[in-house]
Amino acid sequence: MKRTLSLFLASALLISLLAGCAAKPQTTTTAPGTDAPAAEVTPSTINAETGRRETNEIVVGISQDLDNSLDPHTVVAAGTKELMFNVFEGLVKPTSDGDLVPAVAESYTLSDDLTTYVFKLREGVKFHNGKTVTMEDAVYSLSRCRDEGYVPALAGVEIAGEGDELTITLPAPNNEFLAYLTCAIIPADYADQATAPVGTGPFKFASRHAQQDVVLERFDDYWGDKAYLDRVTYRIYENPEALVMALKGGAVDLYSHLSVSTISQLGAEFTILEGTMNLVQAVYLNHAYGPLSDVRVRQALCYAFDRQELFDLTAGGRGWPLGSSMYPAFKKYFREDLSTLYPHNVERAKALLAEAGYPNGFDLTIKVPSNYSPHVDAGQVAAEQFRAIGINVTVEPVEWTTWVEDVYKGRNFEATVCGFDASTMTARALLERFTTGNSKNFIGYSSAEYDAAFADAQNAKSDDVQTRAYLEMEGILAKDAANVYIQDLVDFVALRKGLTGYHFYPIYVMDMSTVRYE
Repeated sequence: MKRTLSLFLASALLISLLAGCAAKPQTTTTAPGTDAPAAEVTPSTINAETGRRETNEIVVGISQDLDNSLDPHTVVAAGTKELMFNVFEGLVKPTSDGDLVPAVAESYTLSDDLTTYVFKLREGVKFHNGKTVTMEDAVYSLSRCRDEGYVPALAGVEIAGEGDELTITLPAPNNEFLAYLTCAIIPADYADQATAPVGTGPFKFASRHAQQDVVLERFDDYWGDKAYLDRVTYRIYENPEALVMALKGGAVDLYSHLSVSTISQLGAEFTILEGTMNLVQAVYLNHAYGPLSDVRVRQALCYAFDRQELFDLTAGGRGWPLGSSMYPAFKKYFREDLSTLYPHNVERAKALLAEAGYPNGFDLTIKVPSNYSPHVDAGQVAAEQFRAIGINVTVEPVEWTTWVEDVYKGRNFEATVCGFDASTMTARALLERFTTGNSKNFIGYSSAEYDAAFADAQNAKSDDVQTRAYLEMEGILAKDAANVYIQDLVDFVALRKGLTGYHFYPIYVMDMSTVRYE
């Protein structure tokens, strides 16, 4: 099978992490413009002769519920962004080839000094509530994206020309700025984005049952190529065993982030696509926790970790080893050499611990999101390898919502396993989070050298200079053993026979507009 680079956050290994799959209390939200809750959608059954559903719809399995708020400018979870990619668009949008093409905007020009973009909006673009996109909507959306930290600082956003031009002025040239303009354009006068989101994408939000499903329907007034499917139901399966039963029983037509052990249980009724997840999986270390504040301790953990053993135990030997906060899809920014900086060496690890004052080790708790099996598995393997150098490790699975609030936002952890992606298709998105004081710097890493290199990258007048600065930053993270970097995980997608058109993207999205029945 062809190996391609894709961007997803987690697979579902066949490990029963949750007891049973009893129904949970439901909260129903409705599509905009309706007065009553939408009827619960029950997708049609599979036709035994054709292998497809009796109506033009599919069911997609997902491993977790979405954020409580579906507002595109405030969502946190990559899984929410992955799904809502079908609902929202920016002035530009990414393609599966990694290009940026006009979306809500029809075209743009860039000034010679690289600080002023002038956009022409595409005529007649409709929001899902039937209103036409206006310049005021674009100004509102970009200003909000700036305020929420989705785009860098702007010198100005204003309507120009004869009211038909949108001018965006930057305080300084930014080689990556266009990628930030994938930020969703939403209506300025609409207040219910959190519960009944409205965008311009090929699918519109239909309904949501919390902890159960989310339903999208084709938007027939979409400005571009219409989606093939009438409806996509995303059904939540937090229990891996329940997921396998759903796939084999015909309840689910498509599921990404599957493991080797899961796909081995699927029959000829599925086509299996293989790629990688395009994320940085690591044992992320809280530098505020006593022992982990010492670089020698962090380096000891790096020497203790054996990536190949993890690959062999969990993915049939597959995986892209990483040595810093960058993955291979970024090509020119990716430093493959850093993955060999800390070869597996137990004796060297023990010596560093002793040198740091921990000859008998120390206590360490690794919190892992329980619904993401590859992170749980990595945590278990890491625990065994860290114990081999004398560290007393406890692995603590926590529910996803708890992980987000307690670990990521609250920073109440010593170590954790998770993965980070670059939702804006920029190297900056992966590296900026570790600058001193950054709100996303949940590990508390601080380095004057790193901050200076980041400043050099942002002040660079050429792409070559910026690239060198980013490569330097990756080297600093690796030298300081900021985290125990693991891999860009292998990813498998199961597609029921008769379905085609699924494409991997170089960012964490699942584009359903091209999926169709043959």
